[in-house]
Amino acid sequence: QSRFFPILFSLSLGILLLGCDSDSSSNSGEETSSSSITGISSSRVLSSSSSYDTDAIIADHNGTVLSAIPTEWITAAKKNLVIAYGHTSHGSQLVDGLNGLETWKGSPYTILGSGDTEGLELRDTPFSGASDLGAPDFIAWVTATRSYLDENTDVNVVMWSWCGQLSWATTGDVQGYLDSMTTLEKDYPDVQFVYFTGHLDGTGVDGVLNQNNESIRTYVRENNKMLYDFADIESYDPDGNYYLDLNANDNCDYDGGNWCTEWQEANPGEWYEVTAQHSQSLNGNRKAYASWYLFARLAGWDGK
Repeated sequence: QSRFFPILFSLSLGILLLGCDSDSSSNSGEETSSSSITGISSSRVLSSSSSYDTDAIIADHNGTVLSAIPTEWITAAKKNLVIAYGHTSHGSQLVDGLNGLETWKGSPYTILGSGDTEGLELRDTPFSGASDLGAPDFIAWVTATRSYLDENTDVNVVMWSWCGQLSWATTGDVQGYLDSMTTLEKDYPDVQFVYFTGHLDGTGVDGVLNQNNESIRTYVRENNKMLYDFADIESYDPDGNYYLDLNANDNCDYDGGNWCTEWQEANPGEWYEVTAQHSQSLNGNRKAYASWYLFARLAGWDGK
């Protein structure tokens, strides 16, 4: 194992630097599953950010219980939300996961444009001038957002995801992101802006990535914002076992194996095949479940 981690870190960093491509883009692995992966101690089941006392809306691994989301709030989300989502390849995991879920489960998990006129209106990569929160730089997305909202006044939810930029972003870069989001919220009070953490990179609890993610989480909790916690979803398997301290990365690799493929093999029929860029099907499944949790909360569900 002493030789495994340097190799894993090098591979993870290489993928991180090359992987920010523009996107062309039952329990079913939910958090309540009772199955467990061989060799993972139950003592590794930890709590996450959503356990804090806050009025913030946080979609993390605790929001991956699809069956816990009331159908009426899924319907409300489809009726009332008009979502614009900017992303590159990692961020496409949400969209591909949602489309795969519709194919697997059907109604009510339908997306507009897929043949259902009652589906969720999710406008995929509609912005011009920016690809994600860090491409071509850390500020282009702000201008792109303003331009799009000024021309599309029906949009009431805006989401932008990161690629790998939070792995090297400075504290100033992160603060600039938080400040820009706050300014947009003030300038467009009828729009709900969703904050994002960055995908895992194998650097663990003490890495720059986790420090930056924690800064975003803290700001969201303290200011009652809305967060899609990309990294937290990748830190836990459906049984609640924790992998960030085992240097998990975006492909679900950790010091000892791959939690996605291990869970998939142990739980046939409880997950669906989907293309999840840079990752495994189960990760795409859970990104979809957390997305519906988020959309239901944005539509007014209290999460209980």
